[in-house]
Amino acid sequence: MAKVDARRLSSVLADPSGFRAVLLHGEDAGLVRERAEALLRAVLGGALSDPFRLAEMTRDEAMRPGALAGEAAALAMTGGRRVVRLRDATDGLAGPLKDAVSGAGDALILLEGGELASRSRLRVFAEAAPEVACIACYRERGDELARSISALLAAEGVAVDAAAASWLASRLGEDRMLLRREIEKIALYVGRGGRVGEEAAMACVAEAASLDLDEALVAATAGDAARADAALDAAFAEGAAPVMVLRSALRHVQRLHEACAAGGDAGVLRPPVFFRHRTGFDRALRLWSLPALEAAGASLLEAERRCKTSAFRHADVALARAGVTALARQAAALARR
Repeated sequence: MAKVDARRLSSVLADPSGFRAVLLHGEDAGLVRERAEALLRAVLGGALSDPFRLAEMTRDEAMRPGALAGEAAALAMTGGRRVVRLRDATDGLAGPLKDAVSGAGDALILLEGGELASRSRLRVFAEAAPEVACIACYRERGDELARSISALLAAEGVAVDAAAASWLASRLGEDRMLLRREIEKIALYVGRGGRVGEEAAMACVAEAASLDLDEALVAATAGDAARADAALDAAFAEGAAPVMVLRSALRHVQRLHEACAAGGDAGVLRPPVFFRHRTGFDRALRLWSLPALEAAGASLLEAERRCKTSAFRHADVALARAGVTALARQAAALARR
């Protein structure tokens, strides 16, 4: 089997010399392209524009009898290993690929596909053929995405704190092309040789409405009603949607519940608590019990359901505000016990 797992991925991308072909497939087109470019650099080095070493074929060209095998068998006039690149790979290339990898030559056949079902003929052949590396390119999440962010910043000559990488992973989303643009912006902000901490990460990518909402929720569960109300006003002014407020409140309560269930240890949370919110989050952990958090979560779920069925924005805003205010009032009551 030549299905490449995460442990082998970096070594294959750096040196695909053990394979005649690589199939990149998956939902994340940006990640497919990124890994294809890494393979091109690994094989061609500084000869990326050398037409004698890089041949690009269309799918229709490659499906002509013997065309792909012939291109893969050709020698480079300037020496060195060649790459035959095909984009938009589909099942119609399964037969031509099989003929090419069993034929003469040592060129790397690089196929870039989209989402291929597990029963796809091309994918089934690639995963079974020892001379073909089959690499899935699915959107990364959580710790995996945080590690990729660290690696992408390192490639730009920038270091990043683990907490900042985790926070960025929770904010930047999973689209690889958009992620790369944000990484480039962060690298430019701190400069080559610099280091990204949480302050720098926030300065580069945070949306004001999202930050204000986070501030409101931390303040509410810590029992600071005035601060929660002011931050919520700011979040609404920045465009926060009522349903977003209630969903964020529910996620916040769920994170408190997870930490509370771990004996009050916020260190178990991923992504970790943002550094500006640690004091308020820890105070909330000292106030709330598991049953109280479960009841609060149920109330927020009901508020979200009502918000979705309401036809008036002012009613939605009132529901969202009431949900956050209820958290603040309950936290204040718990503090007085």
